Amino acid sequence: MPDFSEVEKTLASIQAGPQVIEVLRDLHTKALSEVPFVSTNGSTSDALEKFVALDPDKCALVYLLLRSTAARFVVEAGTSFGLSTIYLSLAVGQNGGGKVIATENEPTKALKARENWKAAGDDVEKWIELREGDLRETLKKDLPDQVDFLLLDIWTPLALPTLKLVHPRLRVGGLVVVDNNIAAASGYKDLMSYFEDSANGFKTTTAPYSGGLFIAVYLGKGAT
Repeated sequence: MPDFSEVEKTLASIQAGPQVIEVLRDLHTKALSEVPFVSTNGSTSDALEKFVALDPDKCALVYLLLRSTAARFVVEAGTSFGLSTIYLSLAVGQNGGGKVIATENEPTKALKARENWKAAGDDVEKWIELREGDLRETLKKDLPDQVDFLLLDIWTPLALPTLKLVHPRLRVGGLVVVDNNIAAASGYKDLMSYFEDSANGFKTTTAPYSGGLFIAVYLGKGAT
């Protein structure tokens, strides 16, 4: 049975108006009512009609991380119906404005995400740039000069290619968050090897959330 009380705890931890709160409450309730889906190396067809969204408590942490680091330029790999994107965009706007580059390969999900952002209102919608299609192509150009935060919540084989595209723009002190690194460990082996290579400049930890929530801080190449 889903723990819907977690939704209210999450909503109490963010700064948002009634319109945004109501949209988030509705989306979280729908997402929690679904059978959970964890991406590994298998087919993604089972996820086409699912939210595949961050759990509410993870959304709260991501929002607070963005607020505490004053993040203004964010890349989200795996937007789905746009639930977690609302938290990212809300934080970016409250940090003074910037851009959330959201990515989604499935047209039907992209359409629904746009509808959800519109429902959330201008405090959310105006900061989002949705790039539709294969992110291995859509993220090859026109990234911000400096990326403050990367959220990897995507089919696991695409996680490392995404990181390699964004890494050159990631600022020192920037964060990378990976959902379900424990639950989907078999699919994240190459990604974890990349983070563990000291030459790439990351320090990491796993927060004890359901399925695991991996957090990496970029200290710069050559940092020990």
